[in-house]
Amino acid sequence: MSFCTVINCMDGRTQLPVIEYLRQKYNVDYVDTITEPGPVRVLADEQNSTLAESILKRVNISINKHKSDAIGIVAHHDCAGNPIEKSKQMKQLKSAIDFMKGKYPSADIIGLWVDSDWKVEQVA
Repeated sequence: MSFCTVINCMDGRTQLPVIEYLRQKYNVDYVDTITEPGPVRVLADEQNSTLAESILKRVNISINKHKSDAIGIVAHHDCAGNPIEKSKQMKQLKSAIDFMKGKYPSADIIGLWVDSDWKVEQVA
């Protein structure tokens, strides 16, 4: 069995498209899914918060127990947990990626954008 990890919004509209995208990109059987409303905001702006620590704890489980070596971080259109324009979400996504690369330097960490048609695009 092979795994990768995704830090995704809790918004159910993003779940299946992101899982399918990552399964194909990394040729894995399973995607460990960590959900949080507006996770790029948490990882970019609240790096010392309880929420960020919770995300990191869950990523650690995926990496240590399932041997995941790839992490996707998701921002998306119409995010209720982070209701800001795309350009600001993209800046947060870049900061979130940088933060996670500092924590997991050997992992392949990518940023994903899910658009208004629920299509997934790698953006960083």
